Amino acid sequence: MFRFLFLFLIITTTTLAQRADSLRNSGMNMDSVRYTNLKIRMSKTKFSRSLYRLLFRDVYNQGKKGEIKAIETNPFTQYEGMVIRKIVIKQLDVLGESVYDTTRKGKQLERFLSKTFHTNTRERIIRKSFLRFSEGDEIQASVLRDNERLLRRNGTITDARIIVIPRADVTWMADILVLIQDSWSWNISASPSKFNKFSLGLNNTNVNGTTHQQLTKIRYDAGDTIRKFQFRTIYTIPYIGKTFITGQANFIYERDQEIQSLVFSRSFLTTETKYAGSLEAGHAKLRQFKRNLDDLDEESRYQTGFYYYDIWLGRSFKFPFKNSSLSEKSRLVFAMRHNKYNYTRRPEVRADTNIIYWDRSATLMSFGYSNRSYKRDVLIYGFGRTEDVPVGNLLAVTVGQENTEFGQRGYAGVQYASGNYLPGSAGYLYGLLNVGSYFKNHSKQPGVISAQTNYISKLIPFRYSYFRQFLTVRYTRGLNRDPVDYINISRENGIRGINSDRLIGTKKFTLGLETVYFSEKSLLGFRIAYYVFADFGLVAQDRLHLWDTPVYQGYGLGLRLRNENLSINTLQLRFGYYPNIPGSSSSMRYAIEGNTPLRLRDFDIAAPSMVPYQ
Repeated sequence: MFRFLFLFLIITTTTLAQRADSLRNSGMNMDSVRYTNLKIRMSKTKFSRSLYRLLFRDVYNQGKKGEIKAIETNPFTQYEGMVIRKIVIKQLDVLGESVYDTTRKGKQLERFLSKTFHTNTRERIIRKSFLRFSEGDEIQASVLRDNERLLRRNGTITDARIIVIPRADVTWMADILVLIQDSWSWNISASPSKFNKFSLGLNNTNVNGTTHQQLTKIRYDAGDTIRKFQFRTIYTIPYIGKTFITGQANFIYERDQEIQSLVFSRSFLTTETKYAGSLEAGHAKLRQFKRNLDDLDEESRYQTGFYYYDIWLGRSFKFPFKNSSLSEKSRLVFAMRHNKYNYTRRPEVRADTNIIYWDRSATLMSFGYSNRSYKRDVLIYGFGRTEDVPVGNLLAVTVGQENTEFGQRGYAGVQYASGNYLPGSAGYLYGLLNVGSYFKNHSKQPGVISAQTNYISKLIPFRYSYFRQFLTVRYTRGLNRDPVDYINISRENGIRGINSDRLIGTKKFTLGLETVYFSEKSLLGFRIAYYVFADFGLVAQDRLHLWDTPVYQGYGLGLRLRNENLSINTLQLRFGYYPNIPGSSSSMRYAIEGNTPLRLRDFDIAAPSMVPYQ
């Protein structure tokens, strides 16, 4: 409640600049006429003028036409080889300004809020930790474009743009202008209902302008017989110095989990990154709830606790055939990983019982091929921010050995993924295939086969805005799995809007359809997207044929509200109809919730790992 009150007090005092509208092409001229006429009609009285400023942002009358053009091309190619004389960093106000229209200025109240209640990322931090080029370097088009993407990828930055300004006096030199627009760094959440039951959260995504992120949440429920007071705090340093290493400390003390962990990680951020890896160590206590696959009415409850560490290191190599068209964006990657889990609390384990709770250590290595690039797009999972769409493919083979308290066993797995825009502007298609299994003396061992396909249509014009179609198909089959190790088709794993512990089994097939209409309107500075969805799921045990089981269904509609200048999650309102969910007392459900913005899967090869069973 306090979260929305806090946002309401800030948002109602200003109308935020909507970058998505500035990304329209010249075909949106009718919108400009429409809003101009509306503004004229509502300018006749003081009240109507105030109402217009409250509900609408004059985005169609402010930006330059064609602010983004040919965004899929690399704009830095023409400057390749020039020497960087000077780097200038310009930080835009959180409210009112845009990296794609530097002439746009926020109103006086917007400027006041930006400077009074937000601390911009320190320029020293940007230069030291976020830029992959320096003064005196030669311009490399791929480095500048990748750097733009890395800036946008950081959660503290809404959008970023790099501009090359050639020198008029020295033709072989140029200056670099880096435009940065931060996200609103403060996010307060609260839900008081009674004095003896409440929750409160504070998330600062840019502590004192350092880009450090601190999340703290507390919850108290006097009626909870397991744990009345719950607490979590997570502190994250996006990049330590110029190493591009991310550090994170977690301390979670909640009803069903206690976790203390420390993580240092570095991914293959770009194709030029030679080394990646991570080091993680911690302790966890988890309260487990498991059902019997043969009798869903039978439930087991127990606690587990374990210490663990996990370390991996990877090295990328350039594609050996330099004259190949794949050489620039292709890399060969070799990686090794070692982890260990020691349980301090668990149910009874035997050679054929509760296998997932064995004490174990594993050593894995992988060798893979990765080819990746990015195309810039808008209105996919974002509401106007620039989105970097991965294009490419990967193939990775993983082998290794696991040592357990009941002996050794080997492991082998293969992963293949591919994604690209279809010819003729037909949309974007992504596919993923995973196959992996343990093996030991010709005995039956656990394995997984999984596949996934995602299709995203092109932006389809409709009246004064656009809509997209989304399709997701998933298939997973577990082989010789532990009875307490099963998959569920609830929520993000299949049918959204439900959380049923009876939709479980060892194999599943799910189909999700969604149509999203990105409205041209805004409400109190929030962009609006309307959506309808239909989800279908099959789940079964080994002894049953998947296609002989009921088709579980979910249908619904809703809307999403998001302001890209704020660091909070997307606000989502959803109404759903679920005609045949087992154990459900009602077929109609609704929810008002925060929804974390999704990102498209990349094609960088990460740590060697077993195929996830989900």
